[in-house]
Amino acid sequence: MDTPIDELDGRLIALLTAEPRVGVLECSRRLGVARGTVQARLDRLAQRGVIRGFGPEIDPAALGYDVTAFATLQIRQVGGHDPVAERLAEIPEVIEAHTITGSGDMLCRIVARSNRDLQRVIDQIVDVQGVERASTTIALATPVRQRTLPLVRSAAGPTRTGPALSP
Repeated sequence: MDTPIDELDGRLIALLTAEPRVGVLECSRRLGVARGTVQARLDRLAQRGVIRGFGPEIDPAALGYDVTAFATLQIRQVGGHDPVAERLAEIPEVIEAHTITGSGDMLCRIVARSNRDLQRVIDQIVDVQGVERASTTIALATPVRQRTLPLVRSAAGPTRTGPALSP
């Protein structure tokens, strides 16, 4: 079975994770490969969906959205998840939605400017046709931020030149 990425892909992703604004030419210099190799690798990783974007990472709190919460939604089974997800995508404060197993049907990560504003967002969510109930939990802290580099390290395996994926 082919591995999704190899050691060079992993080192390239690690470098871009550490320094997102580094250019292709500088990547090639630091990785010790041709510029064309780096560009081909980036194109292939993007085409395969391994790399989903090159845009900036946004911190909602820096935009004034200091409250993060998770809402578990119960969805009316007749209409399904897709129509609900389409309507939730229209609410700017819903920054992620996942269909889930267990007692709920969908889990949403939402942000708000305050607890009072969170109530407004929750009211919008439960007003979506197909949502029967919402149970919300407010996050107090984020001790482990969203990350994928440990997965990249695991998928790429150990490197030949020292610690795994040191850029």
